Amino acid sequence: MKFDSEYSFISKTDEENSLVCITKDVPSNTTRRDDGWKAFRIQGMLDFSLIGILSKISGILAENKIGIFAISTFNTDYVLTKRENYERALDVLNHAGYKIEE
Repeated sequence: MKFDSEYSFISKTDEENSLVCITKDVPSNTTRRDDGWKAFRIQGMLDFSLIGILSKISGILAENKIGIFAISTFNTDYVLTKRENYERALDVLNHAGYKIEE
């Protein structure tokens, strides 16, 4: 599979092939999709010895009824929320003491 999107995450299991990418880059032969997500990146390279970073962030957002879709890479984590919840998610995290840079 060749895919040249600026941002893309591809995974394959025994049950599915998943592609997360910018909406305009979704292939035409996709069988199912869920548009309307917006992402933010947890800044910096995360050492594997660090524990609970994504758990704390997801917990704060869950307490505020904001659903997420998380993607982890070797360097860091990405948190996606539905577009209509994105600004509120950033505000909630800012109020919880997280530094938000745009």
